Formats: sequence, C-alpha cells, structure tokens
Amino acid sequence: MGGDLAPSEIVTGARRAVDECGLNVVLVGPPDLIGDPQGLEVVPCTEVIAMDDDPGASVRKKKDSSLVRAAELVRDGKASAMVSAGNTGATMASALFRMGRLPGVVRPCIATPLPNPDRAPTVMADAGANTECTPEMLVQFAQMASAFSRTRYGIERPSVALLANGEEPTKGSPAGKEAFKLLAALDGINFVGNVEGRDLIPSPVDVVITDGFTGNVALKTLEGSLKFILKMLLEVIGTNEETRAAGDVLFPHLLPLAGQLSPDTYGGAMLLGLDGICIISHGSSNATAIMNALKQGAELADAGVVDTLRTTIRPDQAS
Repeated sequence: MGGDLAPSEIVTGARRAVDECGLNVVLVGPPDLIGDPQGLEVVPCTEVIAMDDDPGASVRKKKDSSLVRAAELVRDGKASAMVSAGNTGATMASALFRMGRLPGVVRPCIATPLPNPDRAPTVMADAGANTECTPEMLVQFAQMASAFSRTRYGIERPSVALLANGEEPTKGSPAGKEAFKLLAALDGINFVGNVEGRDLIPSPVDVVITDGFTGNVALKTLEGSLKFILKMLLEVIGTNEETRAAGDVLFPHLLPLAGQLSPDTYGGAMLLGLDGICIISHGSSNATAIMNALKQGAELADAGVVDTLRTTIRPDQAS
C-alpha cells in the first residue's frame, strides 16, 4: 500500500517478480484497496499507514496495518523478507518493533547500493535511519556494511572509507574523526581512510560510512543530479534533425549505462542490524523497482545475510 504509485505498480511489480524471477510473493493490505491482485495471495489487514503519518505513533496504534503485518510475517517465519515503498520511518519502526535487533547492534542502518559501472555497487551506510551517530555506531555500520558487501556482492575483503570533507584523518565531524581512530585500530576491517563527496559515483572503495543525515542528503543530491543530466542530455539530442540523428547512434550505447545508474535497477536498500530482512524502496518506485527489490530480498535470504550479520557484531560491543 506504500509509495506514490501504489497499489497498481506494486501489484504489477510483484506479479513480474513471480513471472520473471520465479519468486513466491504475497501482498499485504486491505483487499478492497488493493483491487485486482493479479492472481497473487493477499494477506488481509484493515489499516494503512500513510506517507505523512508519524512513524512511531502509527506503528503503535495501527497494529493491523499492512506494514506491521508484513513485518510479523517475517518474524514468524512465514516470509523471507518484507519490501515496502511506503513511509520510510514507519517501515523501519515496524521492522524494528516486530523483528527486533540482532544481539549487540546499537542501531540499525540503511545500506544503499551506489552504482559503479562495470563493477559491483558501493554500499553506503547509513542512508537515513540515524541522523545523529556516535563514533561507536559508525564503527558498527562499517562492520555490518562490510559483511553485507562481502555476502551480497562476493567481495572478499571490501575496502571501507568514511565520508568526510577531506581525505586527511583530521577532517570530518567530531564523531567521524573519532570513528577514524577506532576503525584504523580495528582488526577485520579493510579501512582505507576518508573519501569525499566526489568519490561516491564512481567510488574507489566498496563501502562508504556516514551518519544518516549526511548519507541521505548525499543520496538525494546524487539522484537529483543524475536526473538533471539525463534531462539535459535528452533536450540536447532533441534539438534538431542533426542531433536526433546523432542520438539514434548514441542511444544503443547510452541505454545500458542509464540502466546501471537507475535506482530502479537496484530496487531498494536493506535495513542492516535486524533479525530479519527489510528492503526499503524509493517512494516513487515503479513496477520494475518493486520487482528488483523483491528479487534482492530473495537473494539476500538465500545468501544468509542475517546469519552473517549475527556473527559480525558481538553482544559485548553494544554501548
């Protein structure tokens, strides 16, 4: 029920995930609002958390909402993962309250894939779950995101960097500078130092760590910039017959690149640190994005990413 294009695009994306990817998908929501489920099973509920509802309060009050029921399906072992393009805060709250945190995890974080043409995506965490972070939280994000990159993309020893306003160890926020010292002394992490905003796409590292405020602003800036560049490129190509003819030659080469850079290709971001899989999709997700988010959820379940994260953070690390 969540997202700008819900429920029609969500249902269509789920149907495509069944037909094109061979997944077993169930929909959660009020049947009368879902409409035609296109042959998919519907787990009925009576309430919906709107995009502008208060996350914590709505999850506590609307216990029969689609988000809460979806999280309970994962908690009870009836589903391998939940996917939502709805209210991000409520999605996180539903997953956190119903699935619970893994032992030792201080705060879950959002791990967003950033495209790197011709190689595996860079994982950025946190992309919006925690606006204020302690150095210890940043260290945990690095541990979880590194384990995620290794499990999800098969990178044996992911390189990890902090996002800062300079490459020098003395640059960054107070929490970032302290996290730099902790990561540099930590075994099991391939920490390589700081990177700057210009190093996000393409990125020289496999994992970029930052607080949720900075990460979300950086992510939205990248999305807006890419949309602007694509819009201007299309306008230039459509200027006259000569540029349109050039476009006919260039398009077959540009379309694959556009696909690699499109958020729809990746579908969503995983909330790391929960005892279950929760994929948060963009509010404007179309059917392709939902299909890819569902595919990602299935692949992460098959790869055992939650069990990997369970062994990454020790309970005695919580603070």
